[in-house]
Amino acid sequence: MMLLNGRIAGISGIFFQLSKPTQKPMWQLAFIVGLLGGAFLYFHFTNQAYPHVLFSWELAIVGGFIVGVGTRLSSGCTSGHGVCGISRFSPRSIVATLVFMSTGIFTASLFSLID
Repeated sequence: MMLLNGRIAGISGIFFQLSKPTQKPMWQLAFIVGLLGGAFLYFHFTNQAYPHVLFSWELAIVGGFIVGVGTRLSSGCTSGHGVCGISRFSPRSIVATLVFMSTGIFTASLFSLID
């Protein structure tokens, strides 16, 4: 997407744009349909089994919604900030990635002390 229209493929942002009734979300809708359709076609034509879900689809949808809200609040996901943001030398992404990583290291260290 960056080469074609100068945008980064932020899925939560694309979903958010679909919820705005004032815009014509044609490319966003096509992107989401292509994303889901591509996965369906891959599994269909490769004769692989669909991923087995060990929990309810309802729980997956609620969890996805919660992750999407968090991603929207933080202006991007961890991989988006870490890969795309740092490669563009975005100060916000560099700070966000440092916060993600330091929080993860601190949490892992804390849990290793508890065990």
